[in-house]
Amino acid sequence: MTTEDIDASRAPLLEHLVELRQRLLYSFAAIAVTFVVCFYFADDIFRVLLVPFETAAGDKTNLRLIFTAPQEFFFTQLKLALFGALFFAFPVLASQIYMFVAPGLYKNERGAFLPFLLATPILFLLGASLVYFLIMPLALEFFIGMEQPGGDGRAAIELLPRVSEYLGLIMTLIFAFGLCFQLPVLMTLLGRAGLVTAAQLRKGRKYAVVIVFGVAAVLTPPDIISQVGLGIPTLLLYEISILSVALIERRRREDKAAEAAADEPGSGD
Repeated sequence: MTTEDIDASRAPLLEHLVELRQRLLYSFAAIAVTFVVCFYFADDIFRVLLVPFETAAGDKTNLRLIFTAPQEFFFTQLKLALFGALFFAFPVLASQIYMFVAPGLYKNERGAFLPFLLATPILFLLGASLVYFLIMPLALEFFIGMEQPGGDGRAAIELLPRVSEYLGLIMTLIFAFGLCFQLPVLMTLLGRAGLVTAAQLRKGRKYAVVIVFGVAAVLTPPDIISQVGLGIPTLLLYEISILSVALIERRRREDKAAEAAADEPGSGD
């Protein structure tokens, strides 16, 4: 491709801004539509999110959640609707991002970018599933185990979570796990850009342990179950990132070797 061809195919800045505006409008429309739908089904979605609490309680009957302000449950439904809207509208958001950047990429770059775009929601779902099916039931079982019955001069201590606090807890954990599960995508992109190497990641393994559990302590509630539940999978993902970067480096060396062999005199004979 010549310089003239590149200049001829380069869209003016105004056209890029118009296209960006169009992509943003589509994205906001998708969020708005899914927000309305999620708000309509907010009670049903909240009941689905209560399943870890019910699992942790086991055969305990008469489970209750409370709200202590008249508007608390309404604002909880709004937060839940926004959370669901961002979750369900992500395919639209990702497609708009891809359609905006794809014209500026070469064919091989588009082919390399698309798998990362597909891997992001899959890894987020894996992190959210780990929270939903394992971490939340274990953490809630631990908290419920701190209850004590009344009688014989002792006050009864019963877990009565507020709807806003329960939703905040499970949303925080889902966001934290979904974010940390993006580590292979991030490291692989950095490896493709040549900003990190597998040797650097191996050398920084001991620092990664400290950083991972530090981040887990910040992103999760102050209980050991959530922190260990986030830290250990993230360290496993770190090891997967090392393998992914090493694979990219090996492929890059093979491509360079093939190019060098093709450039040797007599190679075309």
